[in-house]
Amino acid sequence: MSEFPIISWIESGENRSARWRSEAGNPAPKKVELADDRIAADVAYKLACEGTALLWRGDYQNARQLLQALARRIDRKVAERKPDGKPVGKPAAGAITLSFHQHRQAQAQRARILGMLLLPLDGEYHIPLRRAPDVQLACSEAYGPPTAAGDDAASVVSMREVLGLIGAHEWRKKGVPVAALGASIHPYYGVFSPVRGEYIDLVAQAPLPSTELAFDIGTGTGVLAALLVRRGVKKIVATDQNPRALACAADNLQRLGVAKQVELSMTDLFPPGRAPLVVCNPPWVPAKPGSAIEAAVYDPDSRMLRGFLVGLPAHLTARGEGWLIMSDFAEHLGLRPRDALASLIDQAGLVVIARHDIKPRHTRSTDADDPLHAARVKEVTTLWRLQAKSSA
Repeated sequence: MSEFPIISWIESGENRSARWRSEAGNPAPKKVELADDRIAADVAYKLACEGTALLWRGDYQNARQLLQALARRIDRKVAERKPDGKPVGKPAAGAITLSFHQHRQAQAQRARILGMLLLPLDGEYHIPLRRAPDVQLACSEAYGPPTAAGDDAASVVSMREVLGLIGAHEWRKKGVPVAALGASIHPYYGVFSPVRGEYIDLVAQAPLPSTELAFDIGTGTGVLAALLVRRGVKKIVATDQNPRALACAADNLQRLGVAKQVELSMTDLFPPGRAPLVVCNPPWVPAKPGSAIEAAVYDPDSRMLRGFLVGLPAHLTARGEGWLIMSDFAEHLGLRPRDALASLIDQAGLVVIARHDIKPRHTRSTDADDPLHAARVKEVTTLWRLQAKSSA
């Protein structure tokens, strides 16, 4: 087991260890105690806050109830820290940026505490606890097929991650309806789901500069590549550097009957050559992601955005268009200056020939209790149609 992270604990007076699993890349807890149905929620909460992980040996459904009890205690603490009353007038400059960082910090703290409740997995991805569900398929979809059986293949994982695996499996099985496609997309675990349809609608409605060839940069589930085929584009080269995303895209394109028109390539940003249309929907917020799924939203130092803009002129045919789909959420959060995107476009040797805007429709955009509501209510998603200056 030396090639994997190891988690260790003492049980029945003996030192025990197993493989540690964390798709978020969290390190194995250094202090682990056994826990079962007899532990009080207040005791479990105190231990988790102090950094002691609880390896569950009781009933699985009781562990779920304990996790919910821990979440309630976290929420109660957050509510106690909120100032009384409501803010009056316009928020002070920088207040929304501070709220964003505090929100992210609170999310990380919540994830850390809830991640302290651990479950055992045997080598075939069974949870050896009373009333445990069958998670073999959900685990296989995220971790790959079991490689061995027996005690040497046993592992430990947070219950929070297991519930995430189960939820992702249900999304993958049922699919996410996409109105612009008239069909569903089936996201894999860790691949961003197209639950926000605004950016898809923008790509569905913008006038195509050509139907011969398009590049789809950072294809993810393959939803935009499929949409471009449905719009009549004869060939799409879709890239991604995440093997799981490419497998997800291949599955979706096959389901939709458009796989023959799309070539998938494991590439960071652009494939070789030029195209009359290059589409990219990069992460919108210049901040560090806290998990694999957040990499579709958070882009440290706007690496993907900068890389796309700088490389775009060399991959466009004469009078070809680059479609950049971006939310201005980061600008409203104070994380990116208002003129930064225009400056990046200009410095890359590009000009804006048109823009198409749309307001978000997701439920959080109208939730006044959301800590980032002041930014969400102003958010606009834009499809920027770009050309190289030499072609304009």
